Amino acid sequence: MALQEHEVTGKHNETDLYAQEVDFRSGNEMAAKAAAQINYHIMGYFPITPSTEIAEYLDEMKAAGEHDIVLIPADGEHGSAGICYGAATAGGRVFNATSSQGFLYMIEQLPVQSGTRFPMVLNLVTRSVSGPLDIRGDHSDLYYGLNIGWPILMAKDPQAVYDMNMIALRLAEHHDVRLPVIVAQDGFFTSHQKRRVNFFSDRKAVESFVGETPKGYTDSLDMEHPKTIGPYMNDPDYINNKLQQSEAMYRAEEVYLQLAKEYAEISGREYGLLDLYQMEDAEVAVFLLNSASETAKDVVDKLRKQGIKAGVVAPLMIRPFPKKALQEALQNVKVLLVGERADSYGGHGANMTHEVKSALQESKAATKVLSRIYGVGGKDFYADDAEHFFSLCLDVVAGKEVKAFDYFGQTEGKAEMLPQPVIKPLSKEETTGFVSVEQDEATGKLKVKVPPLRALTAKAKRIAPGHGACPGCGIFPGVETFMKGIEGDVVVLYQTGCAMVTTTGYPYSAHKVMYIHNLFQNGAATLSGALEMFLERKRRGEIAIGDDITFIMVTGDGGMDIGMGSAIGTALRNHKMIILEYDNEGYMNTGSQLSYSTPLGHMTSTSNIGKSQHGKLFHHKDTAQIMAATNIPYVFTSTEAFPQDLIKKAAKAQWYAKHDGMAYGKILIACPLNWKSPDHLGHEIVQAAVDSCFYPLYEVEHGVTTITYNPEDKNKRVAVGDWLKMMGKTKHLLKAENADLLKEFEHEVDRRWMRLKARHENEYL
Repeated sequence: MALQEHEVTGKHNETDLYAQEVDFRSGNEMAAKAAAQINYHIMGYFPITPSTEIAEYLDEMKAAGEHDIVLIPADGEHGSAGICYGAATAGGRVFNATSSQGFLYMIEQLPVQSGTRFPMVLNLVTRSVSGPLDIRGDHSDLYYGLNIGWPILMAKDPQAVYDMNMIALRLAEHHDVRLPVIVAQDGFFTSHQKRRVNFFSDRKAVESFVGETPKGYTDSLDMEHPKTIGPYMNDPDYINNKLQQSEAMYRAEEVYLQLAKEYAEISGREYGLLDLYQMEDAEVAVFLLNSASETAKDVVDKLRKQGIKAGVVAPLMIRPFPKKALQEALQNVKVLLVGERADSYGGHGANMTHEVKSALQESKAATKVLSRIYGVGGKDFYADDAEHFFSLCLDVVAGKEVKAFDYFGQTEGKAEMLPQPVIKPLSKEETTGFVSVEQDEATGKLKVKVPPLRALTAKAKRIAPGHGACPGCGIFPGVETFMKGIEGDVVVLYQTGCAMVTTTGYPYSAHKVMYIHNLFQNGAATLSGALEMFLERKRRGEIAIGDDITFIMVTGDGGMDIGMGSAIGTALRNHKMIILEYDNEGYMNTGSQLSYSTPLGHMTSTSNIGKSQHGKLFHHKDTAQIMAATNIPYVFTSTEAFPQDLIKKAAKAQWYAKHDGMAYGKILIACPLNWKSPDHLGHEIVQAAVDSCFYPLYEVEHGVTTITYNPEDKNKRVAVGDWLKMMGKTKHLLKAENADLLKEFEHEVDRRWMRLKARHENEYL
């Protein structure tokens, strides 16, 4: 029904400038299409589901030469917001996309951008906010953005995503507004589901509508007119600044309507402040944001056939809140139910409920307002659910008692359904007595005794069978081999990533030990807090003196990018714990985007291959050397292909974590799905990475570097190209046209290897 509104193919002139194509595309595709046609200057981004695809699509188009946007992969969403703000101050057009915790992570930066009045467009693909972790779509992230000073446009379907992005840029840059703008679409419901859409065939049509980048704003590149951007400001200047910002926000409503009218003239698609359906004479109505409103329209048609005057209200702009338009739309409505995909805990209704009530109170309307929280965590909203909402309204009209505020769609708990433990907890005896570490009193060096691998099979596994990792995934062989070197009780913290997601799907868990999860960027700090509480409770006598626990953080999938600051801070404080990084060379848990550990030239979903791009554009981060530079007692690299080496280093890491301070280890693990390699070749591929000297095995004990395996000494060194040809993601590097790129990569491998050998030979390096 809603799609019929979008069948217009636009107005044509003599040159067919405004001709449009028809296709079936998702909201994320249309956000990327709009950005590419606008041809922004800069996009700072960081992957987070479900917004990640927008950057992926733009990277594909970039590789194909379809736009000139500079795509900057940030270290986290906070960094991406900083990139965008800096770019905005420098006078160009700026674009970004994010979701959920990523939006909250960058939110500290967002009021700075609106408060200093620099335009940009941010696509918020809405998603549930942790915890516990849920990656599906609701509006709990959106509601955190209501007070940051950004106008917010609501895109109910992929067509609206495309159109709203066009209008949003004009709105942001308008001289009466000059504020950054959010375009919000529903995660997965809109972002991933394909719908029929129209878009301009020629980028010139878009360029004609958005025009050139406005001049005359503060520009940090204007050397002839230097300005101070973001000064320290006292009263009364600050309140004056806020008043100006507030007035600009309210002006945004009128400007939006003006721009929407202009856009309708070239597109044939009209947008107002509210999407009203059968509201002319409605007596009962529901107020819903974005995609759910379309479902409710079908129910209205059904109810109208029964003689019930029902209608739907869906705001297309929620900042500024369309108060007057809503008052006019609801003037004859007896009962309105406001459905919201997020709660304002303790507020007797969520944010939209209270804003609707406030608007009605001002107009002295007699409308009764009900509030229902629904669809949180991406729970589907069906026609039957919308019909239930209308039935509640009709009950009120009939004089029945109905709760003003409630949740809808929850499941009543039953004691007999409580999940029961199916795995017996590990005893300390099952994980103790296999590996021993002693310190030589004369030299201070550690001596590790590791039994044959066959004997270690008797050591209990800390992860049970049943995780959901991909075939051939190297995470669990790597982590379990590492754990063979760890004796006794452990508390493990897993940062968000494949290892976390595939082992903890509620109500099940593959972990047989105490397990903690916290946000992607904050694992090390979290575990250091747990560790220090353990030590303090032990000091106070609240825990038996004999109790001993090793604290281990497992990170990967880019966790040592977004979490690098937290990890370095933890290292500098030298907490007695272990950080274990599994390196799969990308953000694999979100779909194989590039991370800073992705090597030069390697293909990912955000470093595509095409005529204008040949994989990742910069070299990989050497995390082990970064951590060694913090002067923690122990750093090592290893891989499952050398199990005895890994087990010995794990044992050393535990000894140092108990006696001296923090230990850090990095294990290279295979990711066949995203490396585009056969499932069974992971072991051989990571061994070739070692033998090519791309991934050398070494340890750093109190600043002294020791190479623990030298393929040159054993006559086993292989060419970098022999390793690269084992993976589909790197075969393009072996083509003649990429010879220079391969040579640069080989040179960097040799440079790092030679520097490592120099450190091995000189303890002062």
